[in-house]
This record gives sequence, C-alpha cells and structure tokens, in this order.
Amino acid sequence: MIVLNPVLVNSAEILQIKSSNTILVGDQNRNLTIGLFCVDVNENDELEATNLLKSEFPRGSKVKIKPFGSKDNILIAKVFNIKSNKEMTELLVAKDLTSEICPS
Repeated sequence: MIVLNPVLVNSAEILQIKSSNTILVGDQNRNLTIGLFCVDVNENDELEATNLLKSEFPRGSKVKIKPFGSKDNILIAKVFNIKSNKEMTELLVAKDLTSEICPS
C-alpha cells in the first residue's frame, strides 16, 4: 500500500486530465493516478465531460484529495479544487454528464 499522507496534507496539483474519470496529480515528489469516485460517463458524453473538467480544473490547479480506496493500483478518490471548493464528481453530476454509481 502506498503511503498517501504527504499528497493529502500538502497541496497536490493537476498535472493532466486523462479522461472523464482518470486524472494525474502530483506534488513535489511524486505523481499519482486517480480514478474519480462514483463516476460513470456515457461514451457519447466523454469528450464534453473531459473538456468540462479541463476548463474547471486547469493544469496546475491546487487540489485536495479524499480517498475512498483503490482498484488496480489506482487511487479512487474525490478531488476538490482548493480555491473554488468545487468537486469533480459533483460538477459532472450537476451538468448531467454522469450518474453517481456509488456502492451501497
């Protein structure tokens, strides 16, 4: 298990938004791939969802991460913009680009 406390305590920043549910964040020491918690974007909405995340969370945005677990060596988490306090999953749900698919 990777120790994630330094990423969570220190601010991380967006390095790349790979898709509507996969992003790359980094701090001064390492990069971390994150899968967004509770996101399932329809194939037809993928480009729009990715572009929305890129516009609201541009490269270099400072973020905080709330982890919920991991799957296939990818941290599953919610990602919040520190300045605006927006969260990626909530943003996609608000624009009807995903339905929350949270485990019960």
